[in-house]
Amino acid sequence: MKLSFLLNGDRVELERISPQMTLLDYLRIDRGLTGTKEGCNEGDCGACTVMVRDGTGRKALNACILLMPQLHGKEVTTVEGLSAPDGALHPVQQAMVDHHGSQCGFCTPGIVMSLATAHATGEKDYDSVLAGNLCRCTGYAPIIRAAQAAAGGDVPGHLAPVDLPDSAAEDDLTGGAAAVIDSADALADWCLAHPDGRLIGGATDVGLWVTKRLDDLGPVAFVGRAGDMRQITMTPQCTKIGAAVTITELTRAMIPLHPDLSAMLSRFGSVQVRNAATIGGNIANGSPIGDAPPALIALGATLQLRRGAERRTIPLEDFFLDYGKQDRAPGEFVEAVIVPRQPDRLACYKISKRFDQDISALCGCFNVQVSEGRVTSARIAFGGMAGIPKRAAAVEAALTGKPWNDETIAAAWGAWDQDFNPMSDMRASAAYRLETARNMLVRYYLEDLGAKTRVREVSA
Repeated sequence: MKLSFLLNGDRVELERISPQMTLLDYLRIDRGLTGTKEGCNEGDCGACTVMVRDGTGRKALNACILLMPQLHGKEVTTVEGLSAPDGALHPVQQAMVDHHGSQCGFCTPGIVMSLATAHATGEKDYDSVLAGNLCRCTGYAPIIRAAQAAAGGDVPGHLAPVDLPDSAAEDDLTGGAAAVIDSADALADWCLAHPDGRLIGGATDVGLWVTKRLDDLGPVAFVGRAGDMRQITMTPQCTKIGAAVTITELTRAMIPLHPDLSAMLSRFGSVQVRNAATIGGNIANGSPIGDAPPALIALGATLQLRRGAERRTIPLEDFFLDYGKQDRAPGEFVEAVIVPRQPDRLACYKISKRFDQDISALCGCFNVQVSEGRVTSARIAFGGMAGIPKRAAAVEAALTGKPWNDETIAAAWGAWDQDFNPMSDMRASAAYRLETARNMLVRYYLEDLGAKTRVREVSA
């Protein structure tokens, strides 16, 4: 496999590189660029953060779970490339010195790279920007002051965008057991030739199989360059979301349609994770605690599956058959998810031990339509309550056709036991999960009456 990308302004061409090599290992071992640190090696701590630019702009990413083929045709900037050729510090670097934001030196490079990316893109929500960067030395107050001081300044001239490598002129990368895919058609052909192959979007899940389990992934196809699978198409009837759309892109697109889904997605991992992770990956891996499927199921989403030239569409909830088992034939892949346009009645409640960057104990999504004081339809779906994302069918039936009032909510209390028999694990007990799910319906009802229940709405 031949790759071409820019690294700190210099063009890099690599041949016969392992598709399982991470950018972190390449930087530290092959290039001696040790400013990018290895901390958790699973995308949680941010010590390995780098800036990556492609046709959509700059974004912060975790080098530890970024596999080398994902860099083809892109530009990578590490902490060594931030300062100018004459040694002048980047505005963020200088502000970190001036405001005493520098820590022991292990977390600092990743923090600086997150802030430098925000500086380049104009992002000023520093609580979100730094949610994926851990620090236990000075705390965040001086870091935030440094970020604010650097904001608004010009991006240094040596970091001005330059032409990216002309990846179209490179050798064909769509064939073979390791492929960089540039279209859904190419992916369909590859999947037919490799029916048991593994598809990689952002590698935020698969990357850990490499770094933690030391798996041999076998035949792999990287789908991030498939432009037709990175589109979000909106019509009066539906919103069609390509499987390679990132969580960051989906978060922005959902703001005018379903703001509560957007708010929930903004708690999906960290900025670095959301910039890489794809909606197709979040669905196709079949996790019972993935946060996007419950919301999409509550919205009545359908899944577009493709095998060769044949396509089929199924309700999203029917895709999940059992724990670790999905309705997907060999050589078939998730091409898109389709959400019908509808009045926004969606509320999403993610329950976790931390607000930011944490796995859900349970995630409940409610879409109850009410007309003239009576429930006309109800779609309620959960993650973390069963081996698959699952609808609360008995609760829905207990609500539908009934008055939207306290008595109906109370009468549905016993229906939850018919829908779910959750397990106890390190995140929550079965009793806690069931009681919390019940209380979520009460919460949804009270919010509909105007009550403030969100942690960022309520104060003492």
